[in-house]
Amino acid sequence: MYHIFVNDKPIVLTTKIEKEDGFKNYLLSTVNIGKVIRELNTSSLESVRLIGKKEDKLLKKFLKLLPKVIAGGGKVYNTEGKVLFIYRNDKWDLPKGKTEKKETIEETAMREVEEETGVGGLEIVKPLETTYHIFKRNGRHRIKVTYWFEMTTKFDGELFPQEKEGITKVAWLDDTESQEALQNSYANIRILV
Repeated sequence: MYHIFVNDKPIVLTTKIEKEDGFKNYLLSTVNIGKVIRELNTSSLESVRLIGKKEDKLLKKFLKLLPKVIAGGGKVYNTEGKVLFIYRNDKWDLPKGKTEKKETIEETAMREVEEETGVGGLEIVKPLETTYHIFKRNGRHRIKVTYWFEMTTKFDGELFPQEKEGITKVAWLDDTESQEALQNSYANIRILV
């Protein structure tokens, strides 16, 4: 089962049909994705479920419905066990961004963390869950596929928010502060933290 977010409402990819209660079922093979996105944005629906036949083909079929943007990002821990957060568009988020030509996804993730926060000396510990969300750019919906990595750093210098990307604050947050920040974050970030 996969979750693709439209704002904070999920499109759930599944093979199981369940009785509708706060959500709607659609067949993945015939769905009008524009209509589904509109419904999630304008109705009280909590989610939409797209039903496919084979579990291992759900994501591949869904990703053909919209143009993809591939991104990499990091959940970065410092030596005190605090997590690196950014504040952008009035929400707490983790640093991430689009891949550039001939860059591995790991290189993208580390470059984006450094560009958006000023934090260097990054080391990837392990891959984390991949997240999916739909956004609109230039009047067209796209799906952002973000590959996340847990990272560590011994960096203890000054943090620099990348203002040209709309980032107004960068902060190392402890567990309590992280939980508070997640109250004003995105559903796909709450999955990671």
